[in-house]
Amino acid sequence: MLSTFRTALFISILLLTPSVAAQAGQPFDLKAFQQAQSTGKTILIDVAAPWCPTCRQQKPIVQEIEHERPSLVVYEVDFDTSKDVLKRFRVQYQSTLVVFKGATEVGRSTGETDPARLRALIAKGF
Repeated sequence: MLSTFRTALFISILLLTPSVAAQAGQPFDLKAFQQAQSTGKTILIDVAAPWCPTCRQQKPIVQEIEHERPSLVVYEVDFDTSKDVLKRFRVQYQSTLVVFKGATEVGRSTGETDPARLRALIAKGF
């Protein structure tokens, strides 16, 4: 009985706690990106590498912002395997974030981990 109660409590806490992992960027897809641009959405291109410590610091902040701004469209780009996408966006380094409002690039940052600065960067798209 106690075990069932603990399990139910744990599940309740998970469901009621705002989860930054509830939303996660989607892998970059050119057609979906172009569609989001054509409808004027705010888009974040998140270029990261699994081995990058700065990227690991950025991830929960970006997820939190994504949770706060559900209309934000986030596309994740793997730095190691998506060289064509990196070329398209003129990205040379992992931990680069590029913000678009529709078809217009409105901001870019590399290596930033300050939550306030990341929020300000993404706010340029709204």
